Amino acid sequence: MIASVYLSFTQWDLLGAPEWVGLDNYRYLTIDPLVRQALKVTTIYAGLSVPLNLAVGLFLAILLNQKIRGLSLYRTVYYLPSISSGVAVSILWLWIFNSDFGVLNGILARFGIGPVNWLTDPNMVIISFVIMNVWAAGGSMLIFLAGLQGIPTELYEAAEVDGANWWIRLWRVTLPLMSPVIFFNLVTGLIRALQIFTQSYIMTGGGPHNSSLFFVLYLYKNAFEFFDMGYASALAWVLFAYILALTLLVMRSSEAWVFYQGSLKGR
Repeated sequence: MIASVYLSFTQWDLLGAPEWVGLDNYRYLTIDPLVRQALKVTTIYAGLSVPLNLAVGLFLAILLNQKIRGLSLYRTVYYLPSISSGVAVSILWLWIFNSDFGVLNGILARFGIGPVNWLTDPNMVIISFVIMNVWAAGGSMLIFLAGLQGIPTELYEAAEVDGANWWIRLWRVTLPLMSPVIFFNLVTGLIRALQIFTQSYIMTGGGPHNSSLFFVLYLYKNAFEFFDMGYASALAWVLFAYILALTLLVMRSSEAWVFYQGSLKGR
């Protein structure tokens, strides 16, 4: 990390010696249109995928917290996508999203919906990556499941005695006591979403028309395709600052909605 700070003030092609250029890399950051595009694409993706991942993960955890037959099998099936290889998963979804013979378009055709250009339409490509992310909600599901099993059952019993239905128990008991777990998954999910790389590198290469040019992919292109490691290092520190700022913002907001037993509003 210390070396990357130094490199961000240099011009280095990975072959010769780094040449000191001062703040030139950071000045160019302010006028580079692809930096703004990469930040925009990455932020939109994180803003869509993280809430959906949390919602689906919590929903699955609630379902899998019931006493049903084959529970261990269901938990395993839902969790497996989150630990599968990123490259293998990307290739799998390339087949699923294929405009001509993809499984997803085949299903839509049964309902009279025409073929969708999932990865070649600039308006659909981010939605495609969001669908992929929601499919791998098993990681957050497992953490939510652990949190649900830590809620004392007597709280549900007391609420039921008071006449609370399922929705009220969810809203007044489950969600407040699960707020620390939601907060943890929100922070880790946000950090992970802002560093998305493998899917776009394998599936679209940043296209079409830079509509899937995520920030880490642009950083990679500058470092290992354009051989401008100095500018790539500057991009890395911009991403670090952006992730840090958003994480601090979320942590600051936790005082208003995260409830810890024995405390009020995080205090």
